[in-house]
Amino acid sequence: MHFDTLALQATHQHDPTTGAVVPPIHLSTTFERNEANELPGNYLYARPNNPNREALERSLATLEGGATGIAFSSGQAAIMTLFQALRPGDHVVLAHDGFYGTTSLLEDVFHPWGLTYTRVDMTNIDAVRSSIHENTRIVWVETPSNPTLAIVDLLTIARIAHDGGALCVCDNTWATPALQRPLDLNCDIVMHSTTKYLSGHSDVIGGALIFKRNDTFTQRIRQLQSVSGAVPSPFDCWLVMRGIKTLGVRVRAQTITAQAVAEFLDGHPMIERVNYPGLANHPDRQLIKQQMNGPGAMLSIQVTGGAEEALTVLGRLRLFRRATSLGGVESLIEHRASVEGPLSTTPPNLLRISIGLEHAEDLIGDLAQALTPGR
Repeated sequence: MHFDTLALQATHQHDPTTGAVVPPIHLSTTFERNEANELPGNYLYARPNNPNREALERSLATLEGGATGIAFSSGQAAIMTLFQALRPGDHVVLAHDGFYGTTSLLEDVFHPWGLTYTRVDMTNIDAVRSSIHENTRIVWVETPSNPTLAIVDLLTIARIAHDGGALCVCDNTWATPALQRPLDLNCDIVMHSTTKYLSGHSDVIGGALIFKRNDTFTQRIRQLQSVSGAVPSPFDCWLVMRGIKTLGVRVRAQTITAQAVAEFLDGHPMIERVNYPGLANHPDRQLIKQQMNGPGAMLSIQVTGGAEEALTVLGRLRLFRRATSLGGVESLIEHRASVEGPLSTTPPNLLRISIGLEHAEDLIGDLAQALTPGR
């Protein structure tokens, strides 16, 4: 099936009681036993499992081509649970350029606990290979990366990880399964912040892990999900399921606009650099075609003149919303280094842009006036 059809089929639930097309929200925290003290369904208490959460997990596994999915209360909760499944003394390799929250978890929470990690340029294959040790358990990949949109060769990195006895985990939040399926490229686990494109409306926090195999490591993470209680509410799961129905349509429209915006900015005298996988002069154009169905709706720009000029441009914008996060229907922009803090490796003149569903000409006009010198 094409992705749009798959997204609708994966989120369709038949309600045998009413025949409702839209599934009900099961808010109950507990489930009653019958006279023989037996549970009529598979549900005991809402922390271990819930009908809405199970439906979301099945949908995510279908979209990513995985064996099973596990949903969490946030993307950070998903990442944290994955690292909790490791042991003190284990080692993680992750990208030098990537979501700062992943590095913060490793540095502030797990490094004192005994987990070690190495940050490396994932586009440098030799550097990745030399960073894997006997105790490396996870190679964490993010492509396109946050916030410079570096492109990582998933097939090659997965092979290197497996040769070293490690799992390859890919943060697929930016690409979404509409554009990229890392499990098809030999990755073992996919992570999503479902807060972003999967829900798509900036109104729910959530996360997920999707697994290529339902093995003992997967079961350990499911146990940690239940024991730690880092689970999404039934309504949050329902909202993400609703968002998935329009994921393909939204990402396709947002990508078309992002392409137009990136092409306008590329070569602008006020812009030092445009980071966007869809540009014709992108050095990894062939790799992008091999592992992605499109360049996506995220881009970043580096403003000529440094941080001060970048903040000036940011303050002049009228249509873009100056806010953290991404993947919603509204276009967002932020000065990323200001958000990330002391562990940030982001250039100080970089602005990260999430393209929404506004008309491309309106967004380009807003950027044009904001970039006009002496305005």
